[in-house]
Amino acid sequence: MGSTMEPPGGGYLHLGAVTSPVGTARVLQLAFGCTTFSLVAHRGGFDGVQGTFCMAAWGFCFALSVLVVACEFTRLHSCLRLSWGNFTAAFAMLATLLSATAAVIYPLYFTQLECLPEPAGCTARDFRLAASIFAGLLFLAYATEVALTRARPGQVASYMATVSGLLKIVQAFVACIIFGALVHDSRYGRYVATQWCVAVYSLCFLATVAVVALSVMGHTGGLGCPFDRVVVVYTFLAVLLYLSAAVIWPVFCFDPKYGEPGRPPDCLRGSCTWDSQLVVATFTYVNLLLYIADLAYSQRIRFVPTL
Repeated sequence: MGSTMEPPGGGYLHLGAVTSPVGTARVLQLAFGCTTFSLVAHRGGFDGVQGTFCMAAWGFCFALSVLVVACEFTRLHSCLRLSWGNFTAAFAMLATLLSATAAVIYPLYFTQLECLPEPAGCTARDFRLAASIFAGLLFLAYATEVALTRARPGQVASYMATVSGLLKIVQAFVACIIFGALVHDSRYGRYVATQWCVAVYSLCFLATVAVVALSVMGHTGGLGCPFDRVVVVYTFLAVLLYLSAAVIWPVFCFDPKYGEPGRPPDCLRGSCTWDSQLVVATFTYVNLLLYIADLAYSQRIRFVPTL
C-alpha cells in the first residue's frame, strides 16, 4: 500500500516555505520580531499598559509566525482541521495591524534622543532606538506578506485573502479600539441611545469574528445558503447599524443639550471622558467607511470554500 503522505521519492520538507517571496518575508518576520523584543527585554525596558501591549503584540506575532513557518516547512498544515490559506491570510493582516500599532506606540512613549537618567543612561536609549527601528521593519515584513498573498482580480483564492476578507480583520481591530475607549470612562451608560451604540459595536464585532472564524475553520459550507450571499447581507446590515451609531453617538456626546461640544478645560489628559468619547466617535466613522468599502468589494467576489 502506497504512502498517503508523499509520493515515492518526494521530500518531506518544503524548501519553498523559506525560499519563496512569501517564505522570505516570513523568515524576516521571525528575525525582526525576535530582535525587537530581545532588545526591549534586554536593556531597552518597558512599563505600563503601553509597554506591556507592545511586548504582548510582538510575542504573539512571533509565536504564531514560528507556527506558520514550521507547519509550512514540514507540511504539517495539511493535518490541521482548518483552512490553512484563510488562517495565514487572517493572521498576516492581524499581525500587520498589531505590529504597526506597536511600532507607533513604543517610540512615542519610550524613545527619546536624549540619554535617559542613570542608571539606564545612553545604553538604554540606544537599545530603545534600535528596537523602534526593528519594530518598523517588522511591520514592513508583515505588510509585505499581505501584499504578496492578497487575491488579485480573477484569481482563485481563499476568502480571507480577498479585500473583503482582509477588511474583516481591520473592522474587528477597529472595534477593539472602540471597546477600549468605551471602558475608559466614556460614560456610555448615561443614555439609552449611547447604550444602543454599544450594542451596535458589539453585535457587528461578534458577527465579523464569526465570519472570520467560520472561514478559518473551513465550516462555511454548512450554513445552508451561499456564504458570499450571507456576507453581503450581513455587511449591508452592518452599514445600516453603524450609520445609526455614527449619527447617535456624536449627538448624545457633543451636543450641548446632552454633552460637551468642546473639551472641558479641567479635563486631565489620559483620564478624560471627552477624549474617550471623541475616540469612539472617530473610529465609528472609520469602521463605517470600512464596512461600506467591504460591501462594495463583497459583491464582486465569488467564494471558494475548499481553499
